[in-house]
Amino acid sequence: MKLIRFAALYLLAALVAVFFADGFRTSAAPPSSNFVLVAHCGAGDYSKAPAAYIEQRRDAMVVAIKQGYKILAAAGTSLDAVETTIRTMEDSGLFDAGRGAYYTRAGVPEMDAAIMDGRTLAAGSVASLQHIANPIHLARLVMEKTPHVMLVGLGAEEFAKSQGIELVSPFYFYNEQLWMRYKMAKATE
Repeated sequence: MKLIRFAALYLLAALVAVFFADGFRTSAAPPSSNFVLVAHCGAGDYSKAPAAYIEQRRDAMVVAIKQGYKILAAAGTSLDAVETTIRTMEDSGLFDAGRGAYYTRAGVPEMDAAIMDGRTLAAGSVASLQHIANPIHLARLVMEKTPHVMLVGLGAEEFAKSQGIELVSPFYFYNEQLWMRYKMAKATE
C-alpha cells in the first residue's frame, strides 16, 4: 500500500507541477476549460531514486504535457495531442517507452503501444516491436489505416515499412541505466 500511495503522490506532484509550471499558459488568456490532458509517467517505488533522477523525469513530463497541451489549445485533435505527448515521452528515454524500453531476456529492447479514439471507440495497437522509434505512431496507423486492432512483431514492422516508417537499429534504444539493470538481472538468473 505504501508503494501505491508513493506512486500516486509522485504522479499527482508531477501533474500539479505541470499545471503550475512557469510559462505553462500559451497566452495571456486563462486556459480553456473544455479540455484536460493527463499523462501517466509510470508507477513504481521511487523512494530510493536519486532526487536528480526524479526531477529529470518531472521535467520531461512537463515538456511532454506542454507539447500535447499546445495542440489542444490550438484546437487540434485529442488524438494528435495524445500521440505527440507519448512520442515526446518515447523520445526522452526516461519512461518505459521508446528509448526507455526494457530489455527482453535476449537483451533487446521491445515495445508495445496502444491508442483509442474515445469518440468512435476505434483502437489500434502494436506489440513486440524492436525497430520502431515511436510505437505510438504505428499504433495510430494501425487504427486509422487497417481493419485490425493489433499488429505484432515482424508483421507490425512490415506494415510500418509500407507506411514509410524507417526501421531503426536496436542500438537506437540503448540506455546505459537499463542495460546495467538487464545485466544485473541476467547475472542473478
